[in-house]
Amino acid sequence: MNLGLPVPFPRSAVPARVGAARAGALALALALGGVVVTLGGGGAASASSSHGSLTLYSGQHVQTTQALVNGFEKETGISASIRSDDEDVLADQIETEGSRSPADVFFAENSPPLQVLASKGLLSTVDAPTLAKSPSRFSSPQGKWVGVTARVSVLVYNTSLVKKSQLPTSAMQLANPKWKGKLAVAGGETDFQPIVTSIARAHGQAAALKWLEAYKANAGGHSYPDNETLVDQVNRGQAAIGIINEYYWYRERGLVGASNMHSALAYFAPHDVGYVIDVSGAGILKSSTHQAQAQKFLAYLTSVAGQEIINHSQSWEYPIASGVKRTGETPFGQLQPNSISVAQLGTGALAIKLLQEAQLL
Repeated sequence: MNLGLPVPFPRSAVPARVGAARAGALALALALGGVVVTLGGGGAASASSSHGSLTLYSGQHVQTTQALVNGFEKETGISASIRSDDEDVLADQIETEGSRSPADVFFAENSPPLQVLASKGLLSTVDAPTLAKSPSRFSSPQGKWVGVTARVSVLVYNTSLVKKSQLPTSAMQLANPKWKGKLAVAGGETDFQPIVTSIARAHGQAAALKWLEAYKANAGGHSYPDNETLVDQVNRGQAAIGIINEYYWYRERGLVGASNMHSALAYFAPHDVGYVIDVSGAGILKSSTHQAQAQKFLAYLTSVAGQEIINHSQSWEYPIASGVKRTGETPFGQLQPNSISVAQLGTGALAIKLLQEAQLL
């Protein structure tokens, strides 16, 4: 059944400012299915029975994922259904379902959930030609998932409340009491976890916990459920500064218009612990009965065609495969992030533990 709804991403696409119509669509979808489900809508789907079908569990942004599925269906004749939710929810669901999971492919927004599934032996090996399309540092060290997109952590600040010359050059400086009442935090965001891991690896767990506790104290009441809300509140002047992945700012600009942007982005000093590349990737469930079709889907995600869809999507992520370069942002090659690898980011278990101890989760 194709619901035919323009269903938004459950965690991030229904802030209050978007309005009741989109929230209503989400409520209807939840009432119908318990989880948000959208089915591939490409023209090839109706004639695809001879080519097979796929079920995609996706923690990525719905609009971009749907565009990728449409392109894949058109090119291959293989239909694909999408089940969207938070990536951690979907990873837990896959573990619970085990060999009975209907999922063929898991498309995650960050690498740790993929690393979790890989560590439990739940992912198949990705075909070598597909792995070769992405830089090896952005894919599973064991070849169990392939990197598809990337984002980078940055500061977002309200230009009326903070001068650029006053900005911290390191994430560690945000623990300074001078930011009390000015700092915003979205501790429940999976995008925040790589920064915590980066700090813990560089300074130790005790220092990372102390930093989180100071960060939380400085944020006070400016604790938000997600980065979309954080960017919106900083842009409105409700908070002065916060850490996000850069693409949330570009999405906010697209939503409210450039003339209504009262915030800007700033990078930490080169190689700072808060300057982290986050990778979105996809893996194939070992339990899938559609291995060949799933391999084709991963090949499409990393192909020039798939990467160009990402390049022109509303998600504002960096394509990282097949040589496609993002337009409209700081060139990816000019970024100077911390050298922490996806292997070092690991499963995210350490970050989750520290966030829970700091009562940010």
